Amino acid sequence: MITRSKSRSRFVPLFYIIFLMLPIYWLLNMSFKTTNEILGGFSLYPHQFTLDSYRKILTDPTWYMGYVNSLTYVLINTVLSVSVALPAAYAFSRYRFLGDKHLFFWLLSNRMAPPAVFVLPFFQLYSAVGLFDTPWAVAFSHTLFNVPLAVWILEGFMGGVPKALDETAFVDGYSFPHFFFRIFIPTIAAGIGVACFFCFMFSWVELLLAKNLTSVAAKPIAAVMTKTASASGYELGLLAAAGSLTLIPGAIVIYFVRNYIAKGFALGRV
Repeated sequence: MITRSKSRSRFVPLFYIIFLMLPIYWLLNMSFKTTNEILGGFSLYPHQFTLDSYRKILTDPTWYMGYVNSLTYVLINTVLSVSVALPAAYAFSRYRFLGDKHLFFWLLSNRMAPPAVFVLPFFQLYSAVGLFDTPWAVAFSHTLFNVPLAVWILEGFMGGVPKALDETAFVDGYSFPHFFFRIFIPTIAAGIGVACFFCFMFSWVELLLAKNLTSVAAKPIAAVMTKTASASGYELGLLAAAGSLTLIPGAIVIYFVRNYIAKGFALGRV
């Protein structure tokens, strides 16, 4: 009985992994097919294997610049959000002041608002100041949602660092900038990795703001993918290839911060 229960417990995670990987396999399977083959019937593998969809994405400026634009505003947003959140999280974790809990809740309430609420104000503001259709417009708009999230994550990690570390450093003659950048930040490296991961992923998958705050010059890949219709219909193979390529940046980020994410779950802050 014990052996059977162990074998069943091994098969359950295996079936779950297969269930999760099935959509990814099907996306890759479609990316190597022509649209006619995709619409022609069900098949577990491409009968007419082709790389035309990937070739078009890598050679057509409209397509590969979509990836460049997306990565540009995602990286800008991640750096801005974490840079702003670090001192804010330190203040919330180390000091007590009038209205600190209310301010912290108000900060998180901005993260709870749907992006659609801010599309029109952002559109008018960035059009007025000349930032419309630039990566900076999307990056700045995403900070409204990512800074509260980063502050919340980092405050949890900083709260786990004893205040005696700060006091010891100051007694030893360290200035605050020296202590903060040379001692404190390496101590919470795991928290910074987790915050960067969630900021990156939110900005990478967000479509509404990215699509409405750009037009031509800074159009992200998500907006490009919505305009693949032709006289014969949607180019499904091209869409599948573009979708497959959009999985790569997220997979790379997850690979490098996987240990930090596990530590974040262990600390109960993620």
